[in-house]
Amino acid sequence: MEVQPLDDGESAPDFELPGVTGGEYATVNYKTYTLEDFDASALVVVFTCNHCPTAQAYQDRIKAIQADYDDADVVAINSNNTIEEYAGGNEYYPTDSFEHMSARADVADFNFPYLRDESQEVAKSYGAQCTPHAFVFDEDRELVYQGAIDDDREGEDVSEQYVRDAIDAVLSGEEYPIETISPMGCSTKWRGVE
Repeated sequence: MEVQPLDDGESAPDFELPGVTGGEYATVNYKTYTLEDFDASALVVVFTCNHCPTAQAYQDRIKAIQADYDDADVVAINSNNTIEEYAGGNEYYPTDSFEHMSARADVADFNFPYLRDESQEVAKSYGAQCTPHAFVFDEDRELVYQGAIDDDREGEDVSEQYVRDAIDAVLSGEEYPIETISPMGCSTKWRGVE
């Protein structure tokens, strides 16, 4: 499925999704999150998942972003299809289910909410193309940057930190000059049939 990511200046689409965090909520005791639950000056929405090696390689860097910024909120969303009957010949990954998400958040001690977009409507509204795909919004929840988190898939030789630089720009009230840097990772696993 082809989706078009948000353009600079567009407003963050709202959402209402169930989510877990490391240690705070188990699958049977999840919390529902909306866009309004995040009130920091900067908001980072990252579409990610459990199964993708690139997404796995970024999980500690995403945790570090949340830990390093007091006035930025990070929220991760998993939209991948997990059900064979909905795949319609497309790939699907049962390990991206909400139960597996809860286990990953707990084992990896996520310090940000990890939300499940079962219908994939949120991923479509943001234009999430792969995992991970990051979107940084300012205080008015207008898009400042979308694309790759940084310039190194494995995290061993990072020289450009696009998401951190975008957050810094938001928090200092400056304009962020970098346009989209193509995100790196596994494609979003869309449902093939409804």
